[in-house]
Amino acid sequence: MGDAIDLTGDGGVIKTILRKSKADAVGPTENFPLVDVHYEGTLADTGEVFDTTHEDNTIFSFELGKGSVIKAWEIAVKTMKVGEVAKIICKPEYAYGSAGSPPDIPPEATLVFEVELVACRPRKGSSLGSVSEERARLEELKKQRELAAAVKEEEKKKREEAKAAAAARLQAKLEAKKGQGKGKGKAK
Repeated sequence: MGDAIDLTGDGGVIKTILRKSKADAVGPTENFPLVDVHYEGTLADTGEVFDTTHEDNTIFSFELGKGSVIKAWEIAVKTMKVGEVAKIICKPEYAYGSAGSPPDIPPEATLVFEVELVACRPRKGSSLGSVSEERARLEELKKQRELAAAVKEEEKKKREEAKAAAAARLQAKLEAKKGQGKGKGKAK
């Protein structure tokens, strides 16, 4: 886990890198302002999840610099690279402030997000084609995430099977030693 970085200088937006991107990864720029993220948001006070894309494996897409997300996201996501996962702590003045966002986010709530930058791309019309191409791209991203989740599940299953096999071998060795010990005692 990386060091906590105060992105605003006043403790309003704190970013900690949980997983670094690859060295050659790109980040959002003026030419690539559209971003796709995977995230989970929790209330700092209670740890209660108020929003997530993990449950339905969806991607949230938005354009940086348009004010369509909270200030903390505008600030933090700009600093990320594709593939990076970061924990972002947002003070109320960089999130929903004194109004909150009822019913899930109370007034003056500090929020904690775990955000993965999945992709960044140009504005529609810049170099990406039609809406159907965009839908196909998002569908492909979803399939990739589902495949990755299946691979992780398969790896977990293999680890559990390997542990069980190792335990069975150890048990068999212990049983064999017990049998040998009894045999030696009777041979005298």
